[in-house]
Amino acid sequence: MYFTELQLDERIQLGIRDAGFSECTPVQEATFKHSLVGKDVCAQSQTGTGKTAAFLITIFQNLRKQKGKKALIIVPTRELAVQVEKDALLLGAHLDYKVACIYGGVGYNLQERQLEAGAEIIVGTPGRLLDFNKSHKLNFRDIGILVIDEADRLFDMGFMPDLKRMLRAMPPAHKRQTMLFSATLSFLVKELAWSFMNDPVEIEIAPEHLTVDTVTQELYHVGNDEKMSLLLGILAREKPKNCLVFTNMKSTAVTLAKRLGMNGIRCEFITGDLQQKERTRIIEGIKSGRIPLLVATNVASRGLHVDNLDLVINYDLPEDCEDYVHRIGRTARAGKEGKAISLACEDYIYALESIEKYLGMKIPVVWPEESLFVEDKSQRKRVSNRSHRSRRGPRHKKAASAGY
Repeated sequence: MYFTELQLDERIQLGIRDAGFSECTPVQEATFKHSLVGKDVCAQSQTGTGKTAAFLITIFQNLRKQKGKKALIIVPTRELAVQVEKDALLLGAHLDYKVACIYGGVGYNLQERQLEAGAEIIVGTPGRLLDFNKSHKLNFRDIGILVIDEADRLFDMGFMPDLKRMLRAMPPAHKRQTMLFSATLSFLVKELAWSFMNDPVEIEIAPEHLTVDTVTQELYHVGNDEKMSLLLGILAREKPKNCLVFTNMKSTAVTLAKRLGMNGIRCEFITGDLQQKERTRIIEGIKSGRIPLLVATNVASRGLHVDNLDLVINYDLPEDCEDYVHRIGRTARAGKEGKAISLACEDYIYALESIEKYLGMKIPVVWPEESLFVEDKSQRKRVSNRSHRSRRGPRHKKAASAGY
């Protein structure tokens, strides 16, 4: 289905064209069938499938019919809130809706001014939204359209009590439209839908269609002592313009970024405890191309949108199968092709079976040539980190080029 086939306000169509969209993704087509006529939707959909545009376009079209009402989009992370705001400003550029972006880690003043200016569309994280509700700057009774994005992650991060508190303060389910999106429709997600939504239509998009068809996946079996050497060889071979490298622990991300720097590779790392200003600087850096490589923990595997990302590398194989899908979903967004390479060492090999079962396929194994193991210059210096020490491997044939 093409967007031009939808009976949308012409100003919305202009925004869609500005964004470069022409054909609906599967989740968009399935959502629009019900959401544009005002029905509640509970959709299983991974990141990168176009779900953000699905609920934003629905809000733009339907909020016009709800005089005096507002739309609220609840998301789990600051990064996702900022990205949704950016998408809303792009798609809604020809509309006169005001957008407020509400999240913690920064001051209240600017966000308070956005609310006082009469923002009709509010996107935010639970804690800060509740703060503004408590101070009477945000009235949940004004919500006519509600979106709960990445519901499974909201649960994983412990936001369920906050989420239910907000839902109880809003108009009853039959007096608002609610759209819920989640990577999986678990029992907890469905229980929330049954309790706080008005006979929602369930939409399921199988995860294997999101990864196998559009992402070239490779798996390397490698020992801990040779992971860094192999990573350098892969970067030298692939020469990505931009790349995300995922680790399972913050300490590993910090050490890995230092070691890559010692090998002449420009990179930054992002973890959950960075100050918001620094996080924003780093995220904008990789989006603009100023930072070619970003080492990240799972905090960045959701809500971080980088157009035309060349490569995702799992330096650590994720322990959760859904995290694997979300990580590699950073590449091959919106139907584009991408590549994901995973390094399976003795510490995390146990996770491989559940990942492959979840995908419904075996990840193709590649056995590296000797020449792919290159000299790790960081082994000449001591990298101080108690939980992840560099170790000298037996195979070091050549040095990685500084700019890969």
